[in-house]
Amino acid sequence: MERLTDVLGHFASGVAVVAARDPGDGRAAALAVRSFASLSLDPPLVLLCVDRTSAAWPVAERAGRFGVSILAEEHRTLADRADGAHGSGMAPGSDASGGADMADRADGAHGSRGSDPADGTDWAGLLADGAVHVEGALAVLDCAVHTVHEAGDHLVVTARVLALDARPDGRPLLSYRSDYTTGVFP
Repeated sequence: MERLTDVLGHFASGVAVVAARDPGDGRAAALAVRSFASLSLDPPLVLLCVDRTSAAWPVAERAGRFGVSILAEEHRTLADRADGAHGSGMAPGSDASGGADMADRADGAHGSRGSDPADGTDWAGLLADGAVHVEGALAVLDCAVHTVHEAGDHLVVTARVLALDARPDGRPLLSYRSDYTTGVFP
């Protein structure tokens, strides 16, 4: 298994954060994903793979909606925190200091209040009742869960794109050989 991870790590990929508000208490949870892709243009669908041990994914699944933020190079610290140990994510009510999980604090979800003083991340919502996304991300998508399939130690999630936006500048954060890096872009 370690050899498979090492070999597949040679495939550079972008880094995205998936975040959602818990429909029960309005708190937010987020996780980093490296397996994210366009699946269909008609209907507009995306695909992502989530570690089955993720503490944050069940929040998004219960909500039925989530935001995807394609991270810029300046979001490396957030990616480290969202990635956590084995992709466990940032879960509601967790300790913000440990790197694996981050709590939602104060008035509402990350998506409704701007900057979280505990982590310095600016969070926003794309639609009025939309999913949570990272302020300043290269691109953001508001998605609705379409299907979830079990596949070994991961879940393969397809989601319908409800809204999207992208900023005109910036450079992507990349994952390469189990670390974050940036590429050389014009």
